[in-house]
Amino acid sequence: MAPEESEQPAPTRRARWALGIRMVVSAVLLAVLVTKVDFDSALPKHRHLSTLAFFAAAVLLATIGIVLSAWRWQRVLLAFGAVVPLRALTGHYFAGQFVGNVLPSTIGGDVLRISRSAKNIGSSETAFAAVALERLSGFLALPVLCFFGFMVDPSLLESNTAWVAILVSGIALAALAAILLLAAHPRMAGRFEHHENWMRFIGATHVGVAQLRREPRAALAVLGTAMIYQVSVVLTVGFVILTIGAPVPVGAVIAFVPVVAMAQVIPISLSGLGVREGMFVLLLHPLGIPNGQAIGIGLLWYLTMLLVSFLGAPAFAVGNRHQTAMGAGSKT
Repeated sequence: MAPEESEQPAPTRRARWALGIRMVVSAVLLAVLVTKVDFDSALPKHRHLSTLAFFAAAVLLATIGIVLSAWRWQRVLLAFGAVVPLRALTGHYFAGQFVGNVLPSTIGGDVLRISRSAKNIGSSETAFAAVALERLSGFLALPVLCFFGFMVDPSLLESNTAWVAILVSGIALAALAAILLLAAHPRMAGRFEHHENWMRFIGATHVGVAQLRREPRAALAVLGTAMIYQVSVVLTVGFVILTIGAPVPVGAVIAFVPVVAMAQVIPISLSGLGVREGMFVLLLHPLGIPNGQAIGIGLLWYLTMLLVSFLGAPAFAVGNRHQTAMGAGSKT
């Protein structure tokens, strides 16, 4: 029996260059933002027990959010007919967070999740398609939350940069519609369903979209869990804002946090550093929030996710040891 393929292939020169460029972009963006900070306004004026309590609540909610993400992933896998225990998927998700946020790796956390879940379901194609569709579900939930925030506080539309939030949400919805249209069309993604090369992964995504179209309940379950997860993200950042002590209106939290969440996944920086903080400055400064506090919200959100990602270290290590043992046992 041949050894299992490694879930962490050696990074190519192009991948190493891409990682280096993203690190430089983050450093430059943060350096530019720091020059605009009034450090006296960046920290809470009155530090007491509630500050620590708010930060602890943010970390707790972010941890719960990982479990909710795994639940959303499980709903997508069920659409493919794959039944995987939530505990296993939660471990994979935590391990992916550890790789994506803690390790300076060219291999993303989603790649690890695909590799490990493929062993659970016996299909790398289905594993790829499930992770792709799980991610895409967020790009419906996030714009919906953004528009809901404007409904909660219509005065936000008077902000000079409100159009940025609307534009980002509109682009996300348009991109999602285009991707789903291509994935669902039998002459587009569907024609790759029976291919043997890497294009079979596109075909597997077509199968998943077709299945969700045939089973509206499954689709609603995916969208429902996606919405619940994204609400947990907004609440997490809400507690981060309370920790900083920034007077951000509730409607602005609901409307702008999803926009920042969408912007920070653009792969031009390291873990969204610089992009996330810049978006908070852009969106919150017209509301009278000092740049220092806006940047602080972004950095503290990142720190929250970094702390939660460390919880994935055991899952990452155990998975690696398991894989190494399988590889050693297969040698003859």
